[in-house]
Amino acid sequence: MSDKQCAAGRDFVALGISASAILMFVGIGSSVLPEIFKNWAGVGSGPDLMLVNALLLNIALIIFGRRRYSELLAELDQHRKAEESARLLAETDVLTNCLNRRSITPETDALIEQSKQAGKHTAFIMFDLDNFKQINDCNGHQVGDLVLKTTAQRIQTMLPTGSLLARLGGDEFACVISFEKSFRCRVDQLVNRLIDTVSQPISTGEQGVEITISAGISTTETNTDPASSLLDAKCLLHYADIAMYHAKKQGRNRYFWFEAGMEHQLRLRNELEAGIRRGLSNGEFVPYYEQQIDLHTGEIAGFEMLARWISSDLGIINPDIFIPVAEEMGLIGDLSDQLIEQALSDASHWDPTITVSVNISPIQLRDPWFAQKMLKFLVKHNFPAQRLEIEITETCLHENLGLVRSMITSLRNQGIRISLDDFGTGYSSLSQLQSLPFDRLKIDRSFVGDLARGGGESGSKIIDAIISLGDGLSIPITAEGIEDEETLEMLKKMGPLKGQGYHYGLPETSEQVKERLTKLGRYRTPKAIGPSEFPQPAALDGHLSEPQLKAGSSGA
Repeated sequence: MSDKQCAAGRDFVALGISASAILMFVGIGSSVLPEIFKNWAGVGSGPDLMLVNALLLNIALIIFGRRRYSELLAELDQHRKAEESARLLAETDVLTNCLNRRSITPETDALIEQSKQAGKHTAFIMFDLDNFKQINDCNGHQVGDLVLKTTAQRIQTMLPTGSLLARLGGDEFACVISFEKSFRCRVDQLVNRLIDTVSQPISTGEQGVEITISAGISTTETNTDPASSLLDAKCLLHYADIAMYHAKKQGRNRYFWFEAGMEHQLRLRNELEAGIRRGLSNGEFVPYYEQQIDLHTGEIAGFEMLARWISSDLGIINPDIFIPVAEEMGLIGDLSDQLIEQALSDASHWDPTITVSVNISPIQLRDPWFAQKMLKFLVKHNFPAQRLEIEITETCLHENLGLVRSMITSLRNQGIRISLDDFGTGYSSLSQLQSLPFDRLKIDRSFVGDLARGGGESGSKIIDAIISLGDGLSIPITAEGIEDEETLEMLKKMGPLKGQGYHYGLPETSEQVKERLTKLGRYRTPKAIGPSEFPQPAALDGHLSEPQLKAGSSGA
């Protein structure tokens, strides 16, 4: 039996004792009290002593019962307050005093029903603070809590009477409002005002914190079938979440109404993410190779490794589709490591004069162990460092120039060559080209394509300028995007260049490259390769031994 059950049993006994005592007091008192009054008046011998004691006992029992009754009322009041406090904790967010995810669902369902009775629609608006994690990391959780509380207060002051506001968790908020069926534009006006208001700087004492929000809106109006029931709170939350995710994908600090196509896109995105994880485990990402030709001799000088995903469910998928998703998932490093290792393994059988180039994501350059990883791969596959060329884009230079400079220096100290890819499409300055030790510039295919698209003169001048710049800085040039004989002949006249493009064929698998090089007598079987043929790459900065490297890389 529980403590509450025991207490209830004792209270029932005490109530019975008190009721019996009152009845006995009435019965005994009717006999004893008249005798007492007669005795006081000098008439009679007085009441019986035992009856007097019984009467006194009855009075004591009545006092006990009264006291216990008061205690019981106090206990009930305390229990009611505890239940109310527990309910508030269960249904509200402690930090902002808003509703929470648990309570917003039934409250929204109730508001939907009220709106239906009043002939109105209900809109569910979900907000998410952009880059809130960065604010927490840079300013501390105390400032983060202040931002959340201030955001909740600002939203609350903007909402119409009778609206709901909830903090769903983390930096996600939701509000639910009713609106007239013919005045959907008022929801747009409200959300625009909310975005403007919340985006105002928040004073934290020493400095102001600026934050933006992305929002998604769903509404019972979405269900256009009059024969079907209204959308419930769970559906509205789900649709608003999808619309908010779409707003973030479109650049943040904006809002979108839910549309059916968004759910389809999100489902495809989820399938793509699941496929990428599965593909990494199953080895479905493979390197393809695009020829790099010495335009003067016409011979193969190297290959650029291109990522391809041969999915068991979706077929061959272009990197333009899966690379951005892998970057957002934080898996680009693992994916690239697999491909680089496979490329080094394949290229170890090629003629020693043939190089292999690999593209690197800006995210990978933020990894402080990236240079050590490359050295580990070179040692593992017994691959000469001077045959490996790493390509980075101009956008990498503007994220953290100091880190990029340090990384490039570390890689070149190992003997690895560094190329600046898509040159001319970014914001590289001459001072950066002078200060950063690049080994090669790659002219973007857009400039090369202009040579054969009627813009030959202007395109030629741009390419001439880049070639002259390379000559002045003693940096060799590669031209990308050669797709016809006419473009090739024009480039040959511009100087000693390397070139690549579909004019020389589509990117090929490792087996196709093997067949091509075998016919040219430039492929060597594994038996023909000995460890003594390849010089070992220099340790990073001349201080890192192989055991140290393995320990450092595993820590990364």
